Amino acid sequence: MTELSEDERLMVATVSAFVDHEVRPAVREIEHANEYPETFIETMKRMGLFGTAVPAEYGGSQVSTRCYVLLTEQLARGWMSLAGALGGHGVVAKLLLAFGTPEQKRRLLPLMATGELRATMALTEPGGGSDLQAMRTTARRDGGDYVVTGGKTWISNARHSGVIALLCKTDPAADPPHRGISILLVEPGPGLTISRDLPKLGYKGVESCELSLDDHRTPAANLLGGAEGAGFAQMMKGLEFGRIQVAARALGVGRAAFDDAFRYAQERETFGVPIWKHQSIGNYLADMATGLTAAELLTLHAAERYDAGERCDLEAGMAKLFASEAALEIAVNAVRIHGGYGYSTEFDVERYFRDAPLMIVGEGTNEIQRNVIVRQLISRGGLA
Repeated sequence: MTELSEDERLMVATVSAFVDHEVRPAVREIEHANEYPETFIETMKRMGLFGTAVPAEYGGSQVSTRCYVLLTEQLARGWMSLAGALGGHGVVAKLLLAFGTPEQKRRLLPLMATGELRATMALTEPGGGSDLQAMRTTARRDGGDYVVTGGKTWISNARHSGVIALLCKTDPAADPPHRGISILLVEPGPGLTISRDLPKLGYKGVESCELSLDDHRTPAANLLGGAEGAGFAQMMKGLEFGRIQVAARALGVGRAAFDDAFRYAQERETFGVPIWKHQSIGNYLADMATGLTAAELLTLHAAERYDAGERCDLEAGMAKLFASEAALEIAVNAVRIHGGYGYSTEFDVERYFRDAPLMIVGEGTNEIQRNVIVRQLISRGGLA
């Protein structure tokens, strides 16, 4: 695997120290209060984390996808919501780099690199779920604008984003439907309403919202790439990066849950010995460590493919599927190892238990990931 550069190693070490010294000592109170982590976000801006998917020519501090995975893992180790604050932002940056017009890149990427402009994406609709081609949000051309009507749900960071990569139908009559789908770079304005923040089991602090678009006017210059009908393929490419990022979030949650359980199993004694010496607890720890290591290798493999410019929907799907399922199992087993304390809000393992399920449904459910994987296996003729 490709090694990190010296600058990348330093950035990972800096984020790890930030997590240990600033995030972990304070996160429990902030998370339980469901407060937006403004102080942490401002520190992340100063560290250049919002520019890690943006090249230097646009003012960013772009890193390899391998490094991006490790940075995301460290943030999620402290609090998964902090990694979530970067999630859609990074995908939109990648979409702009791959498909944006020169003007779109010049206008948006420098502001995104500093975090002054935050970005997110809007795919899911209340009645559509993972069936993106069934969306009902439409954009009708009217002179120099598109007039957008529809609704989106589960949009993370919606209240703190100045640009939304909105998937919509510019040709509702297209057959097949994906040929009528485009991405508009929508900005706040009349007709765009964030109606409410959705209540959630975990993933606290960072908002997940419902959006309503009622004849919202967006300049035609905000059509990603400048050509209608390319949005579905563009977003599928963006989701390769997004699913690697979600896998990395799962790694962070799994790492935190394992570390806490591993430490507790050495400190806690029953029947005169540390509990790790009881075979049932030792077996849990062995399985947790094995699953976490396998998940990290799968995720880094997908990152390598992405950086090599190779198609990686199979590898990203595998990484997201395995890492999220592993994180959920590790979080549950961390609660088991802690016993009654694992159910207490005075210990962090209950937060991991609440945060881990997001990764099995976010960025495409794991049921969808299995569909993606098997289709690609058939297309490629099996495993290489």
